[in-house]
This record gives sequence, structure tokens and C-alpha cells, in this order.
Amino acid sequence: MALDHFIRMSAKCSRCATTCQVYQATGDLKDIPCYRSELLLSVYRRHFTMGGMLRGRLLGGGYLTDEKIQEMAESFWNCTACRRCTLECPSGIDHGLITHLGRYILSEIGIAPRALVVSTREQLEGTSGNTSAIPVPALIDTLEFLEEDMLEEKNVEIKFPIDAEGADYVFFPAVSDFLMEAETLMGIAAVFTATGDSWTTGTGYFDGINYGLFYSDRMLERVVKKIDAETRRLKGKNVLIGECGHASRSAKYFLPAYCGGKDAFPVINIMEYTHKVWKEGRLKLDPNVVTEKVAYHDPCNIARQRWIIDQPRELLKTFCRNYVEMTPFGEDNICCGGGGGTVSIDEIRPYRTTIGGKLKADQIRRSGCNILIAPCANCKKQLKELVEDQGIDCEVMGLHDLIYRAIIFDDSLIIKKDDKPEYEAEEK
Repeated sequence: MALDHFIRMSAKCSRCATTCQVYQATGDLKDIPCYRSELLLSVYRRHFTMGGMLRGRLLGGGYLTDEKIQEMAESFWNCTACRRCTLECPSGIDHGLITHLGRYILSEIGIAPRALVVSTREQLEGTSGNTSAIPVPALIDTLEFLEEDMLEEKNVEIKFPIDAEGADYVFFPAVSDFLMEAETLMGIAAVFTATGDSWTTGTGYFDGINYGLFYSDRMLERVVKKIDAETRRLKGKNVLIGECGHASRSAKYFLPAYCGGKDAFPVINIMEYTHKVWKEGRLKLDPNVVTEKVAYHDPCNIARQRWIIDQPRELLKTFCRNYVEMTPFGEDNICCGGGGGTVSIDEIRPYRTTIGGKLKADQIRRSGCNILIAPCANCKKQLKELVEDQGIDCEVMGLHDLIYRAIIFDDSLIIKKDDKPEYEAEEK
């Protein structure tokens, strides 16, 4: 239906070129979004419309060749799928949707990045059941270690509930956070300890990542159904997604599509929750702890559709005295340069940090920030590599990393040294 609609419009005005950061970096006409979209639209016109089929029979030509398929594969995966170009299109053509459809078709004939395919296969068919291949015992050990760390640092017994039935929130972070972003998880656990609301992580399934959003609707559906099944198993009330743009978007918009429509579990991003409890006065943050210059990066998957823009900024401005805004921001933000699943392809890191992320690097430099908040697992990985490769003196972290530093606990939660759990005494 979408392609049938788009082929009736002009898709060659190139107005989208003014917003595409890949084209702005390369100047290559093949990187203009409407050129990329036309690769697929021309195939649809030729082979799936009456006029195209008649012209082909009478005049010949327009055949789908190996060379054209190769060009589509390269073009569709050069795109970060940030969808910024869609905001500029006067005809309302969604170039991001066309790119996704092109990738999906290619994946059905066996053409897809190996990194995404291998991770998704492990998530859906592997023994671990998640994209990082983390066994459940390793997950539990990691969370227990973080609990001990937090007790030592905060003198507060902060817990990660596991397999708690009937919790208000069943938590699905990007599973890579358990390996790479411990401080983000610690900040989230600290917020729940401060508010006292019930939450849990399930051992049946604990991965919010959904690479199907980038290349395959079939995989997207299967992953979403795993989130639904685990929430039902634990008799949870809400699906809580961690700091991850694509994980949030895939659950928010596709859980209703595949798992019950209006009766599907509500999906909440952790920043929405933290903002809500802060507005209710249940979360207190110290405005004197963070003195560095702080900027916020909008992940495309939660900002482009105006879903989460103001909430994290309101939080940051309450306890970061030196907050600076990068421009453009919000729905018009500049992508990190590794969107659309490209950040998972380590072989193209030079491309991501010199071409895909060039405009973002320039924006970070202009802001002069010391800390860049990026509440998305993919954005964090890409931006950390970007500032390293571009030589920018800036630390990239999650929103809850900073909240962990500034959170103020009620006196009733503070544990005296003599009252600490036994494992602390045993260690000493």
C-alpha cells in the first residue's frame, strides 16, 4: 500500500538532501534519500504495476539484475534510517520506511549484515535467548555484584528484583547494558529504591533489543512476542524499556500490533517513569554534585516522532547547573551516525565515525560539553567510538548514570555500617 501511494508522487526533487547527514558528508548523489528510495520504487513500478509490465513487454529493459541488487544493498545499508529526511519531504514520502522495506526484501533473499543475523538467531533460537549470549547464571551474578557495589558506594540496600510476580513494571533493557553500561542499570535501580515502586527482571527473557526493526518484520514480530510472553508469565502490569531508542520504539509501536491491540501491555520508557516520579516529588536530585558542562543527545527512535524530548531535559536542568543545548535538537536532531543497526557492524566503524557521524561530531565540538548524555545503547556505542576517533574530549554516558551520582535517598533507607548485610562483613 505504501509503495503504491509513493510511486504516484514525485520522489526526485532532492529537497531531502539538505537534511541527510550522510549526503552532507559525502556529496555523493547516490546518498540522497530520494535516489535511494527510487531504487526500490523503480522496481515496483516496472514489475508490479500494469503500466510498468506493459512497457516492459513492449519496450523491454528495466530488468532486476545482480548489479541493481548489489547497489540496493550498499545504498540501503549506507543509510542510518534516522528518518530526518522524512520531515523535509514536501510530498510526505517516508524514505525511512522505504529503506526498511528494501532491507526486509533483501533479507528474505539472504542479504543482510552478518552481525545482525547472528545476534538475532541467538536471541530467537540460541541457548541464551538474548543478543549478547548472556546465560542466566551470569546475569544473576552480575546483578548481585552491582548490588554489592551500590551498597558500598551509597550505604543503601539497592536491589535488582528477579522473577518477582505481579510487579508494576517488567524491565527489558538493551541486554548489552549488563556487559557495558553497569552505571545506567545502577541508576535505574537506585530510582526504584527511592520510589519504592515494584519492578522486576525476568530470567525467562530479559533483552529489549529488537534488530528486526532494522531489517526484518518477521524477526521484529517474534522478538516482540517474547517480551509479551515474559510479561504475562510474571503477571506484570507494564512493559518497562531501559535506555534504548530502538528497543523503546519497537515495543511501543509493535506490541499493540502483534500482541492484543488495545489490550496489549502499556509500554513505558524508563525516562518517562523517572520524569513522572520526579514531578510527583518522589525523586530528589542534588543540584551541587554535577558541575561539568552537560549536553543531551536525542536518539532518533524516540525523538523523531516527538515521543520523548522534553522529559530528560527537564530532569537534567534540575540538577545540572551547566546544561547546554545542542542545535538542532528534538525531532530535528542529528543522528549519532550509527542508527538503523549500522552501529552493530564493527567492520564499518571508520565509515560510521568519519562519514555517518561527521555532522554529529561537529555538533558536539560546537557545544563544548564535557559530558554527553545519550539514553540509548546503540547511540552510546556509536558516540563513544565517535569522540574517540574524532579526538573530542567528552565523556558519553546514560541519563541514569548521572542520576545515580546526584540521587538523594530518604534517611530511612540509609544503612549504618553495623547494619550492612552479612556478605559485606564476610568480605572484610
